[in-house]
Amino acid sequence: MSKYKVLWEYIKGNDKDEYKLSYESLENILGFKLDHSFLIYKKELNEYGYKVKKISMKEKYIIVKRG
Repeated sequence: MSKYKVLWEYIKGNDKDEYKLSYESLENILGFKLDHSFLIYKKELNEYGYKVKKISMKEKYIIVKRG
């Protein structure tokens, strides 16, 4: 099981077309600090019908879109 599964299920479960989530929000959902492994695991989100469209390291947020 992926350590990001709880995040993917959160995104799918809320059924929005687009999300903009701060790193702080992501860490609250996950229960741990984001690390560079997110860049590898983000591909798992495709299995849930979503894709990471943007990651802003400077402003510390991600944008996720359906499809």
